[in-house]
Amino acid sequence: MLDLRQLHYFVAVAEEEHVGRAAERLHISQSPLSRQIAQLEEKLQLVLFERSQQRIRLTRDGRTFLAEAQALLTHANRLESLARRLGRGDEGGLCIGYLEYAMHSGVLPNALRALNEGRPAVHIALYNQQSEAQLEGLRQRSLDIALVCEPPLPDDPDLESAQVLNDPMLLALPAGHPLAGAASITPAELAAQKWIGVTHKESALRHDTFIAACAQAGFTPTISMEATEPLAALGLVAAGLGVTTVQQSLRRQAPAGVVMRELPGFTYRTPLWAAWHKINLRPLVQTFRETLIETAGAAR
Repeated sequence: MLDLRQLHYFVAVAEEEHVGRAAERLHISQSPLSRQIAQLEEKLQLVLFERSQQRIRLTRDGRTFLAEAQALLTHANRLESLARRLGRGDEGGLCIGYLEYAMHSGVLPNALRALNEGRPAVHIALYNQQSEAQLEGLRQRSLDIALVCEPPLPDDPDLESAQVLNDPMLLALPAGHPLAGAASITPAELAAQKWIGVTHKESALRHDTFIAACAQAGFTPTISMEATEPLAALGLVAAGLGVTTVQQSLRRQAPAGVVMRELPGFTYRTPLWAAWHKINLRPLVQTFRETLIETAGAAR
């Protein structure tokens, strides 16, 4: 195995063509430098220099070896610099799991934009997965950060989490609907509507929580149609096929023909959690985690 220090010494002597000047440049004595060059030649079984009393010159093989040694030392310097940047979290890669809601709400895009402003060299890989698969990805260390609808248990031995969003729900109605401009909306009026439900792949618990919140607000929704995600439900509302509730953060993504109304007394919210492994091996993961929590907090 080549000794990088010996290569560094060799390059200095080759460039100076003088052991004394090379020794001054390297801040060492001439004798140790001459021994290091002799040891390198012995290790390589190659004569690198033609020596005379007047000067020291590279052999033909020495010139060939010099070009490769300079390239290797340059790469070694770059590698060391890269390691330092990785250690500071300036470069590297992140594998992030997310739900579509994390993207639609702006939580994930805002955090990625903030990260990119300070660390544009970071490579990001995004994986749209259900919460359960994301948490398993954290345990297997195939994901660095997960954005999930339900956090890991408080006593989870591997994972930690922080809530990054707890979005109130708005009532979405067709623009020409009688309730779109009403001064107030009563529970009886809500009960009389055709509701468009949003099926949740995550768990039946969210649907049950929604129904319970409706009951607490004084009505039971008649669900006549179901969509697989909120933006699809808004498209059905725009077509005049019913009403639905969507997260407040999706207000700006409502299509033309949809009116949003607040629902006083409606307690149902859509939460979003950031989760990560307790054993954090890379500064970049910690940096993005802090960025995610900060940007989500600033957007509330």
